Amino acid sequence: MNKKRLVVAFSGPSNSGKTTAIVKVSNILQDRGFKVCIIKHDPKDKAMFDRPGKDSFKFGETGADVAVVSPNKTTLLKKQTSTIDEMIDLFDDFDYLLVEGLKTLDLPRISIFRNSLNEDYFKVTDAIASDDTINDDDIPSTIDRLNLNSPEDMIIWIDKNAKRV
Repeated sequence: MNKKRLVVAFSGPSNSGKTTAIVKVSNILQDRGFKVCIIKHDPKDKAMFDRPGKDSFKFGETGADVAVVSPNKTTLLKKQTSTIDEMIDLFDDFDYLLVEGLKTLDLPRISIFRNSLNEDYFKVTDAIASDDTINDDDIPSTIDRLNLNSPEDMIIWIDKNAKRV
């Protein structure tokens, strides 16, 4: 089957609703039969995927890259960062790749705002998804406006603007 292979990024301040928006968009796309992959940026290296005492944790402690393969998933613990191109190659078979964060990547980007706008995001933003706590008049006319409470709006924008890889 011919895949869409569309990549789009989501940015915004902590607790703005990025994860919630990505989950809603992902669920709708998957309900429509599309294969969705998600990359989350963990800039402070806080995410934990293993527990001390377990074999896979002990393997990781050696400094080696570790893959844990089970009947329903594969978990890869790689001891260095990956480029977006490496991640695209790793996932390979997808219709939509949704990236949370990674503002430095040159990808079409939806920034999420509630309660206040942060102009620092404007230079990397192609669309702003916000709710009624944000005054649309404060958003530059060069940036598309989306309804944060309408994942359908975001999907329509993604289909028109995402990067095809």
